Amino acid sequence: MTMTDPRIELPAPRPLPAAAWGQLLLAEARMTARDTSGLILPIGMPFLLLVMNGIGQDGDQRLADGSTVMNAILMPLTVTMVVALVGVVNMPSFLATYRKYGVLKRLAVTPARPVMILLAQVAVSLAQVLIGVGLMFGVGAAFFGVTPPARLGWALLVGVLLLTAMYGVGILIAAVAPSVNAALALGLGAFFVMLALGGGFGPAENLPGVLQTIGESLPYGAGNAALSDVWVGERPEPAHIAALGGWGVVTGGLAARLFRWV
Repeated sequence: MTMTDPRIELPAPRPLPAAAWGQLLLAEARMTARDTSGLILPIGMPFLLLVMNGIGQDGDQRLADGSTVMNAILMPLTVTMVVALVGVVNMPSFLATYRKYGVLKRLAVTPARPVMILLAQVAVSLAQVLIGVGLMFGVGAAFFGVTPPARLGWALLVGVLLLTAMYGVGILIAAVAPSVNAALALGLGAFFVMLALGGGFGPAENLPGVLQTIGESLPYGAGNAALSDVWVGERPEPAHIAALGGWGVVTGGLAARLFRWV
């Protein structure tokens, strides 16, 4: 990503010590922790959905292939939800807030680079994702019979691609949003559209064919379907893998060209 404001003359960059990176990560973690709604929503909403379905015994139902609803549907759905809420809703609003208050501009005239705050934000949000997914899996395994994905290697690959796609969408939104409110509105709008078309409000198979195809081409639907496959021991469909990879490449490339630091 490049600076777009020609008025700023940057000092020569130099490697920062590990202590500086540590302070930056600590500052990011503190700001994330202070944003109560942004901290709780990405973990609490999917967790509540998982627990309520588990208590209602819906998760114990078995499908035709012998897998449970909890493993085949609810865990993939809620894991994807955690990643989407952190990447598409939280990240754009954080970055837009930094731009509004000139944090990125002030960093631009230091030996550091604004991209460092982006890397720190990604690292802290990734920790948030891991906490959310770990909490759901732990409670699901302890009380609702959740088991690890049958194809763990594929699951990790799908997880990385899902993170790349969702973060790419989130950073692109941050790149084009003119204000904090606009970033939040765009993020929430993108999240709910992807959720509705990706099986978040009922089986995607019940949607009309065109909407079902669109949903499976979006990061939420592709990630949800791919995780569902690997959780029950099947290989993910190539189209879902390609969709996730494509979203990551395209949105990442556009964000690199369009992102404004000031």
